[in-house]
Amino acid sequence: VPALLEFCDELRSKKENRNKPFFLIVDSLQTLDDGKYANGGGGRAKDRRCLGMITDWCKEHYANAVVIGQVNKSGEMAGSNVLKHMVDAMMTLSVEERDPDLRGCRVLQMVKNRFGGSGGTFFLELRDRGFREVARVSAA
Repeated sequence: VPALLEFCDELRSKKENRNKPFFLIVDSLQTLDDGKYANGGGGRAKDRRCLGMITDWCKEHYANAVVIGQVNKSGEMAGSNVLKHMVDAMMTLSVEERDPDLRGCRVLQMVKNRFGGSGGTFFLELRDRGFREVARVSAA
């Protein structure tokens, strides 16, 4: 993470990038190393430290981060639930397999949104030029 954030500083310092919005996209949080241990260990605490370093850097530099987390075999977010409380918004993207009319559609769900509504579900069809909304379910 320290090397990643140093590289982000280099990118942002270039003259043409100084006043542009900056997005840091990380795939995936569980593959990062915060450098605290020589062997890269640290378990769940490592994920919290890495996410903390990224969010602190973003706050300091008015940047945005999209951090992708892994999912375990049962479909739950891997790692500590503390991670959910460290972010402003949390979304899930899955593939619909049960409903025959929507089978194969991507299901985008807003699970948490600190600054607005959450609970909405969007069914998206993946086409050769991107996504097309097929259906929307609002949480009332």
